[in-house]
Amino acid sequence: MATDYYKTLGVKRDASDADLKKAFRKLAKQYHPDANRNEPTAEARFKEINEAYEVLSDKEKRALFDRYGTANPQEIGASPYGGAGASRRAGSAGQQTEFGDLGDFFTSIFGRDRGAAPGGANPAYGGSNAYTRTARGQDFEQPVAITLREAYIGTNRTVQRGERRINVVIPAGAATGTKVRLEGEGELGQGGGLNGDLYLLIQVESDAQFERNGDDINVDLKVDWFTALLGGTVEVPTLLRPVTLKIPAGTQSGRRFRLSGKGMPLLKKSEQFGDLYARALIVIPETLTPEQRALVEQLKASFDE
Repeated sequence: MATDYYKTLGVKRDASDADLKKAFRKLAKQYHPDANRNEPTAEARFKEINEAYEVLSDKEKRALFDRYGTANPQEIGASPYGGAGASRRAGSAGQQTEFGDLGDFFTSIFGRDRGAAPGGANPAYGGSNAYTRTARGQDFEQPVAITLREAYIGTNRTVQRGERRINVVIPAGAATGTKVRLEGEGELGQGGGLNGDLYLLIQVESDAQFERNGDDINVDLKVDWFTALLGGTVEVPTLLRPVTLKIPAGTQSGRRFRLSGKGMPLLKKSEQFGDLYARALIVIPETLTPEQRALVEQLKASFDE
């Protein structure tokens, strides 16, 4: 009885190329002889799976099989593709196949020296190694903009891949240039090869209040001239909530105060933080009443003495 390649792969007759590839990869991994060294029937099963995919993944061979129950024109008697040329195109079980290569797939499972078919060749077809034409899909990059505050706490983005919507977590501490990897969401692999990956390339937007410097944050701190002169406390803004800072008497404009652990969380080390640097900007009144001016002049005179 002729082999039913669809049953061999466990797929329906209208299976798509993607369905065939998925079924083949699953079965090939399961029955590869290197994964079944103590199972004497595994190699024969592996050959059947290999043969089924070789035929069904080729449009011409699949068309022959669907029509005649075989992909070998010599068994049909008259080739619908025109004589001997069809035999060369469609191939047979004894000829070298044009089957697409799956080397990277098996190498990723069994290692480079064990990724080929047993014996270094395709035992189902008698040709040279059938796993030399696998191509891994190309990686893609997609820019994603986030705010500085989103980078501080972490955030999510939804990525559209065909008809699917994928929710992606962008970790706290992400910086411009950080890449978030979506495995297997790049270009489809060829000949059973692995799919490429999609990388979200993070771009952190500038913030109107805070300036990022690596894992540290800089912020300008307005200090009224009375507090700068006499000392006191002020509130310092951070990316989470304001904190209180003690200002010493005689603080000069431009002086920087370091607030340890109030900067950005470290990427992949969310319990560790950089520092926040607050630069004092002394603010003086723009207008004075006559009485206030007299008092200030009196104060100035006391310093001149």
